[in-house]
Amino acid sequence: MCKDCGCSITDSVEHSHSHEHQEAHAHLHDNPQLNDKKTISVIKKILDKNDHEAGHNREHFNSKGVLCINLMSSPGSGKTTLLEHLSDVSDFKFGVVEGDLETSRDADRLKIKGIEAHQIQTGSACHLDAFMVHKALHHMDLDSIDVCFIENVGNLVCPASYDVGSHLNIVLVSIPEGEDKIVKYPVMFRQADLILFTKTDLLPYFEYDMEKEKEMAKKLKPNVDILEVSTKDEESLKKVASWIKFKMEMR
Repeated sequence: MCKDCGCSITDSVEHSHSHEHQEAHAHLHDNPQLNDKKTISVIKKILDKNDHEAGHNREHFNSKGVLCINLMSSPGSGKTTLLEHLSDVSDFKFGVVEGDLETSRDADRLKIKGIEAHQIQTGSACHLDAFMVHKALHHMDLDSIDVCFIENVGNLVCPASYDVGSHLNIVLVSIPEGEDKIVKYPVMFRQADLILFTKTDLLPYFEYDMEKEKEMAKKLKPNVDILEVSTKDEESLKKVASWIKFKMEMR
């Protein structure tokens, strides 16, 4: 949870006008560090409500037989591009709930590929929460898809703390980001069921110790799955599709 910027307190949450939420805003102005016990208590209540709503989202996916996967990464790691290319190699149908602060560009890109997509514009919130996703699901035809991807806002911090109702988490880290992202953002990578090293076709142009990064990932979460991906390499994309298909069959 972001304790410095106060992003856990957003007007996007359904209960945003409750007494404790207004109180939290007041404390945010009085204490930017969010280190008083009362404010922390308020934030905990908000997170508890989020978790309850996330459980409701998950029940909804279960009732429709849909596998929900939360995609998380820093901006520019290739989440949308991955989904565009995944549609060409997968034998399952998927839809996408897109999260960005502004614009509908990513959702528009996916729609061009024939992928059902609904854009959430979060405004100032640097993550999606369960309430945002719940509202988006009213715009998705879950009866017509096998998998629903939630493409979270590009951020390696806050999305890791908010359950949105997914069954699995995939975290992307791209080669141009450089080494040390895994060690710097351990909370995010501990949440991962699959880590995708993306843009691997650029490895010849960067000093990047892939094995060292994989070793660090395994130290944080020994049972995490890891794949290397390049959208220029169809076989690597097929491996991602196969991983997802296996998880579908295991449910």
